Amino acid sequence: MQLNLERPDYTYFLRGADGTGALVNQRRLSASFIIAPEALIEDWPVRDARALAPADLDPILALAPELVVLGTGATQVFPPPAVLATGLQRGVGIEVMSNAAAARTYSVLAGEGRRVVAGFLFD
Repeated sequence: MQLNLERPDYTYFLRGADGTGALVNQRRLSASFIIAPEALIEDWPVRDARALAPADLDPILALAPELVVLGTGATQVFPPPAVLATGLQRGVGIEVMSNAAAARTYSVLAGEGRRVVAGFLFD
């Protein structure tokens, strides 16, 4: 069997994430960030999903996603209901999962050409 390295046809690709960091393109990030296929916002000031406020979603929603994937660290932690309602009020679904699951989900959706934006939280 022959294996070929395929590079996505978008600017920012996520190679993986866990509770301590993520690999975006060739860079290791260890602070919270937002990623879309054509955008990377580093040093997102959110650290804990439980403390997330609706206004914290503004930089994510400004990227006009059809779906938001929220990685909440090593484990799945749901944000306050008002945060999830903010997405629903704008017709945007917000899926909450661990960073590892969020990285896999984001990569699949971005590879399908979906308008997905992901936020990853790190303490």
